[in-house]
Amino acid sequence: MLRTDAVARCGLILLSLWQCIHSVPISVEKAKDTPKQEELDPPMSADTGLHYDRYLREVIEYLEKDPHFKEKLKNANIDDIKQGKLSKELDFVHHNLRTKLDELKRDEMNRLRTLLKAKHDLQEGNSHAVDHQALLKQFEHLNHMNPHTFEVEDLDRLIKSATNDLEHFDKDRHDEFKRYEMMKEHERRERLRNMSEEDRKKEEQHFEEMRKKHADHPKVNHPGSENQLKEVWHEADGLDPEDFDAKTFFKIHDTNGDGFFDESELESLFTKELEKVYNPANEEDDMLAMEEERLRMREHVMNEVDTNKDRLVSLSEFMAATKDDNFQEKEEWETLDQNPLYTEEELREFEQQLANEASDISMKAAELQKQKEELEKKEKELNSQKMELQQVNYNQETLVISLISAVLLQISVSQMGVTPGSHMTPTVIGRFVQLQLFHNNAAKCHHIKPHVLMSYH
Repeated sequence: MLRTDAVARCGLILLSLWQCIHSVPISVEKAKDTPKQEELDPPMSADTGLHYDRYLREVIEYLEKDPHFKEKLKNANIDDIKQGKLSKELDFVHHNLRTKLDELKRDEMNRLRTLLKAKHDLQEGNSHAVDHQALLKQFEHLNHMNPHTFEVEDLDRLIKSATNDLEHFDKDRHDEFKRYEMMKEHERRERLRNMSEEDRKKEEQHFEEMRKKHADHPKVNHPGSENQLKEVWHEADGLDPEDFDAKTFFKIHDTNGDGFFDESELESLFTKELEKVYNPANEEDDMLAMEEERLRMREHVMNEVDTNKDRLVSLSEFMAATKDDNFQEKEEWETLDQNPLYTEEELREFEQQLANEASDISMKAAELQKQKEELEKKEKELNSQKMELQQVNYNQETLVISLISAVLLQISVSQMGVTPGSHMTPTVIGRFVQLQLFHNNAAKCHHIKPHVLMSYH
């Protein structure tokens, strides 16, 4: 549910597109060199959580293999990227890499078609053909009207879609966690309703004890404050707090050495503070709440320090923040338990929504049960009709065989020269008895067809 590292790293890749650039700028003339043909390994950058994550990361990693595009990437600013100016540089990417990008797009189109077909089969069955072209319109990260080649519009769509999706990702995570917390409280209250008075009091007492135990923790320093950073400097880095140096601290924790704190690197700075409040071994501590707390801390620091809103903290921004009054913040950070996520009214609305959903499910289940009973009834009727039809066919065949047998018997008797009152020899009597037995058996065994009787005669 919570993909902190994933969102941070690939959000960074998308918005700045320089996360993986660690070398000095390369001249435009070198762009004329022919890149080596190579297969792209699975992307090494972190998962963004987007449904087109692999496609996004593979496109970026291929583009970074082109020296000209990589240099433009290095010098691009966030506004240029968001406005699609960088996308136009795709026209200058080497042909071999463009071919690889074409392959990536075709693979992505095939993946989407497969997903759409599977979804269609689940919802509608196989009775109707899938209109892929119409359904592909819901995917905005590529141009589905051109399924074969990767063009400027595809890169522009990919950047804009991922930018928009990642900007909403944190909000979606907050909403998801809020729903998670309301569901926990709803289920707790439901359990209480089903308990005896004595058990209910014990459960309420235990709940209150756990709440107080969770709230009893050391002071949590304000994220990004001097005290918080000095604590990391001392406990994580093993250095003397009196020797704290902001520039050295930045270089130590800029783990990929790109000159920026990305969202993941920032969040790693808060682990020591979070460990004061959350311990996976404690019943009262929820690790999902810890990740929500980490997200809140990162957003707080970004809002105060990331002045150009590129989701990165540069060295200059960091140094400027250490000179700001907020850096001397002494107040304790208010944790989640001190900031209720929802009101009683919101909880009632949530429970009403759950009740409505349960009612809808119940109605659908009743409708499905009714359909099942109707189908079973029709099946019985069809089986009954089938048996009746088989009986009619049996009777008809028996009647026909009996008639044919009688006619054949009459013919046989006439051919043997037996007339009323005439004397029959033993041979004639034997032949007559043999025919009579055969025709009697044939009349009983309706599976012996008339033409068989005729051939026997």
